Parts: sequence; C-alpha cells; structure tokens
Amino acid sequence: MFALKAEDINVGYTKSLIVKDFSISIPEKKVTTIIGPNGCGKSTFLKTIARILKAQHGTVLLEGKEIQTIHTKEIAKKMAILPQTAQAPDGLTVYELISYGRFPHRRGFGSLTSEDHEYMNWAIHVTGLDEFKDRTIDALSGGQLQRVWIAMALAQGTDILILDEPTTYLDLAHQMDILLLLQKLNEEEGKTIVMVLHDLNHASRFSDYLIAMRDGKLITEGTPDEVMTHDNLQKIFGIDAYFAACPFSNKPICLSYQLQSTMHGQIS
Repeated sequence: MFALKAEDINVGYTKSLIVKDFSISIPEKKVTTIIGPNGCGKSTFLKTIARILKAQHGTVLLEGKEIQTIHTKEIAKKMAILPQTAQAPDGLTVYELISYGRFPHRRGFGSLTSEDHEYMNWAIHVTGLDEFKDRTIDALSGGQLQRVWIAMALAQGTDILILDEPTTYLDLAHQMDILLLLQKLNEEEGKTIVMVLHDLNHASRFSDYLIAMRDGKLITEGTPDEVMTHDNLQKIFGIDAYFAACPFSNKPICLSYQLQSTMHGQIS
C-alpha cells in the first residue's frame, strides 16, 4: 500500500523547472528518506507532495485521491508537515504551541475539547516533553524545541508526518535523539514518515526506503541496501564511496569517500 504517489510531476518557480518528470510512490507505514545534492529539488518535491506547492504538470495522490481536490482542512487531518525553518512567536509555552496542532479539528474559535487535550498530552508524553510543557519555548535548547515541533505535528492526529531536514543545526546527540524518536513513532505508532536528510548514514540507518535525486530527476529508489552502492553514489553525488555495515542496523554506511577525478578537476 502507498500513502502518497506522484505521477509524472513537473514543479518549478516562474519559468524554471526544479523537479522534472518525477514519478514515485511513498510506502505506507514506513520511513522514507529523500537524499541528493544541494539544490537538486528535494525540498521542492517534499513541498509538492504536501500541497504547499502545486505541480505545473502531473498529479499527486493522497490515499488514492488527487491532492488538489481535497479540502485543506481535510489534508491537515491526514498529513502533518514540519518545514525546515519553523517559527513561532516568543513567549508561548510548550503546551500552547502544541495546541496549534489541533487547529484542523476545531470548529471556528471554539475552545479546546477533552479530545484535544488528550491528543496533546499523548504527543507530549511520546516526545518526552512532560517536564517541559509549562516552559516557554524561548527557554528551550534546539533539540528540545525540535521535539516540541514534532509534538505539535503529532497532536494533529495524522497518519503521515512530512519533515524537511529535521536534524539541521542540531548537534550529534540531538540529531540521534530526533531520529530515534521518529523511528519509535513509526515502529510503535505506525506513522508514515517522509523526510529529507543530508546525512547519508543517518538516512540509511533509519529508513526503510530511500529516494535519490539529482538535478530534479529520480536517479534510483529502493531499500538502503539497493540505493547505497558505489555506482549509485557516483551517479547521485559524483563520489567514490567506500562502505561498511552499520553495527546498529546492519545497513550500509559510507565509511569514507573521495571526489571522482573528473569532478575534482572541475571544482579545483
């Protein structure tokens, strides 16, 4: 089963195409990560399947329905989106920010219901934020704040979570903390996770499925074992990579790499 499907989509800004003739299916209840060089269209594709951007050509399907035909509030009940640079006003408490996740389920300006509070408290608990819920968000570390954004997305009560580079600007320990949380949400709560990551080894270790892009086009897709190969990383990044097995997942990781000689000549 597929949670999302893109069929022959073209996406761009003004006259410039960023994503070209792109077709892909996102498996349901799996962790899917999009990888590729800077500027290759990863975030643009993510925004398109989240209906933040509209494809100039082609179709995006959510649970088999064309996404442009679904009401925005209904989409927000099925799919939660965490952008790369989420922002909120200073002075909000953790609990207040997480309450924003219940907006798609509220009627007008009505107050929060007991069901809303139940979802919010569950989201706080599974993200390990119980002791922080009354603190203001400007008093949190980067890793703690990222957990709050994820909790807000969880409070929407959706089956699909879409995250654009959720570990950016975090130190190594906080990166691992967030990725382990997402893995737990997938394994224990059955959430479909779709994200963009720059770290190939994190992408391989924590994903069931990888989508590899370059220059706005699909290069390859499949399991980490299928995608993380010498030939594929040459095509995607222009590098000669050397691999080992991750001791924690037994999935392939890039042990080291060097630039292909042809690329090195261009860069230098």
